[in-house]
Amino acid sequence: MTNAITIDVEDYFHPSEVQSTTNSLDWDALPSRVEAATLRCLDLLGRHSVRGTFFVLGWVAEKYPALIRRIADAKHEIACHSYAHALVYDLGPDRFRADTRRAVAAISDACGVQPRGYRAPSYSITKRSLWALDILAELGFSYDSSIVPITHDRYGIPGYPREARPVATPSGAILEIPPATVQLTAQRTSAVGGGGYLRLLPYAYTAAGVRRLNYVDRIPACIYFHPWEIDPHAPRMANGMLARLRTYLGLSAMERKLDRLLTEFRFGAIADVFPVAQSNVPAH
Repeated sequence: MTNAITIDVEDYFHPSEVQSTTNSLDWDALPSRVEAATLRCLDLLGRHSVRGTFFVLGWVAEKYPALIRRIADAKHEIACHSYAHALVYDLGPDRFRADTRRAVAAISDACGVQPRGYRAPSYSITKRSLWALDILAELGFSYDSSIVPITHDRYGIPGYPREARPVATPSGAILEIPPATVQLTAQRTSAVGGGGYLRLLPYAYTAAGVRRLNYVDRIPACIYFHPWEIDPHAPRMANGMLARLRTYLGLSAMERKLDRLLTEFRFGAIADVFPVAQSNVPAH
């Protein structure tokens, strides 16, 4: 079974854990590392001849259009990760629509591709921001990958379907593709989708989760990571023990884990794994 490998293209100062120490007014003055880190992502996928989906932050596309063109020229799928990495439920509908339009314009200007997929910063489409799916459908998106069916302090909708499925909205259907999770008990679902879960936990945990999804549940796994997660020398800007653990623990081993994952399992872009994601589909 082919699984989806996805990269959220953002710099080390964009994660939500860092937002308490900086804001968008500071970003231009900070030394960027996103180009070099993203090129390492491209090299990693290239070593395995794997096509991935790159969810691009509009701010990055605006500042580094040549980088986004390089991703597109390498035949990877281009998708949208918002413009300024603001949490959807903090923006509200009008500001979310404006942020998304600005991101789409920046990405399209950079590489000539109109993104059809969206992923919210910090998976911030939750029960209180499900209205965002209607806006995404209104703006022409075919799929979203923002809803995690787990309990978490910042994101997640417990009990949400774990497999990809279309969602009906007033503006049309949109395919929802959750990052990988496994059902541990009737009441407990655990994330294995990558990112901090891959960095913080033993590799065997993620590998066992992907095997269970592929061979028991017969569900493709949607795995994600960020360029800064394979950049062990990125500046540490998050404050507080929990934020620093979530953001920086395991950075030195992350690329090795990803290399092994890409060796042991088959991966492709979201559009390859879920062909229906390439166009709007009727909802069930």
